Order: sequence, then structure tokens, then C-alpha cells
Amino acid sequence: MPRVLRSGQRCEVWAASVTTGSRELLFASDDLLLEAPNWTPDDSALILNGAGALWRLDMSSRSLEEVPLTGVPDLNNDHVLAPDGEQIYLSANDGHIYRADIRGGAAVRITAPDGFSHFLHGVSPDGRELACVGVETDDVTKPGRLLTMPAGGGPSAVMDTGPGHCDGPEYSPDGDWIYLNTETFSSLPGHAQIARVRRDGSGLERLVHSGTVDWFPHISPDGLRASYLRFPAGTLGHPADLPVELVTVSLDDWNTPRRTWTLFGGQGTLNVNSWSPDSTRLAYVAYPAG
Repeated sequence: MPRVLRSGQRCEVWAASVTTGSRELLFASDDLLLEAPNWTPDDSALILNGAGALWRLDMSSRSLEEVPLTGVPDLNNDHVLAPDGEQIYLSANDGHIYRADIRGGAAVRITAPDGFSHFLHGVSPDGRELACVGVETDDVTKPGRLLTMPAGGGPSAVMDTGPGHCDGPEYSPDGDWIYLNTETFSSLPGHAQIARVRRDGSGLERLVHSGTVDWFPHISPDGLRASYLRFPAGTLGHPADLPVELVTVSLDDWNTPRRTWTLFGGQGTLNVNSWSPDSTRLAYVAYPAG
């Protein structure tokens, strides 16, 4: 079932400047819970999910319109635009990945039944490959695995990132690395840390050493900065409705935050890459209550 707002809760879509630290409220709703903003390459809109559907928030008028899709079940908050900005890849609640035109229309399923539920996070810069998390359908308690697959459909390859649960795999702008969060580096339950692995599966490297639970690394289009979401220590998974921090760092120094914003959110706030095309702003969603 798609997430809904609690009584007295509000959904707020924000844009934060990584140069000045200022924030701008773009849209708010007391009725519709929106999640996971993608910025379109032409800077004209944000693409979000909500109520199982896909939505377009126009950056000029601040108006919200549903993207009319057919042939796809309810969507979750794992969706990524293709490099050309014309197509979008979507994860649905049936565990499959679909491709659709960004303007709407019929969606095409590109994953086959392979024993995994697929949660998409990355499209390679050349548009040829997808990176997603695979959770075994017969045993959802097992850690999620890093999968890669052809963007046009085909068999998935399982990459070895150690025994811990991983999530949020996303390609670097040059296509050489896949960034992700993983619990492999800690024996503490749920202690996710930011890491990267080469596209061929070699060279797994821990990037953040912290006492918090860190999820969803996103690299800016210019390859100079990164963002991620910091949950309180001891958090299991990436739940909703917690005090969390949106952190930005320089790509050459992950352990020194450059900007940090505190908000009430978590699940849905920053699941996908939400950098603006010029790498100066980040879009995110907060869910204040009361």
C-alpha cells in the first residue's frame, strides 16, 4: 500500500542551496504524501511519486500534475530518469522495474521473474545499465544484494559487496564507480555506512566512518559533491518519521560535512538522486507533524 500522511502531518517539498545553505519551500500538501524527487535535466520540474502514481512539479508555476501511466502497478519511491531525460525507470510494488516516457503513456516491464524483488536506484551515464537492490522474494529477511542488469532488460548479475545489507546503488558521473550504503563494515545491527565499489565489482571501499546510520549517497552531476541522509544511531533500515539530517560533502572528503540540514522525515526524503542539473541545489521532502 502507498504511504499516506498521518493525522496532523504535512508533506513539504524543499530545495536547499549547497552554496548559501538557504532553503526554499516549493510545494506543500496536507493530503498527498509525495516522495523521492528527481530533478529533470532541463531544470524545469521535479518528478516525485505519491499515492502509487508519478507526479510532475513544475518549477515555474509550482503546480503539481499526475504523469498519466498505464500498465504499471502502484509505484514506490525508487525511480530514476534516463540520461537523456526522455525516459524514466520505475520500481513498482510488484517487485519489478518498468520503463516509461517521462510524459506518460504505457509502461514496459523490463525485469523477469528471477527470485528477487527489484528496487531501482541507478542508471549508468551511458544509459546501458541499471543498478538496483535485489531482495529474495522467498525470504525477505535476507540482506539486499547489489544487482546490475541491461537497461533494455535481461539477466541480472549479483555483485559481491560483503555479507551486510546494501541499498541505494548509484553510478558516479564518469560511470567508473557504484556508490551505495552497506552494513558490511559493522557488526552492529542496521549500522549502514557509505561505500563505493567499482563497476566490475572490485575494490569495495568504505567512505564514511560515523556512529550514525547513513543512507542513500547521491553524487552531484559535476562530480564534485555528494549528499546522503543521516539517521540516528541504532536505527534499523530507513524508516519514516524520524529526526534526520541531510548532509553534503566534497567527494574527496566524505567525513567532513559541508552543509547539514535537520528535518523530520526519513523514508521518502532522499531515496533517489535529487541534485539540480547545475549541482547547486538539492530537492528533498520533509514530513513535519503537529
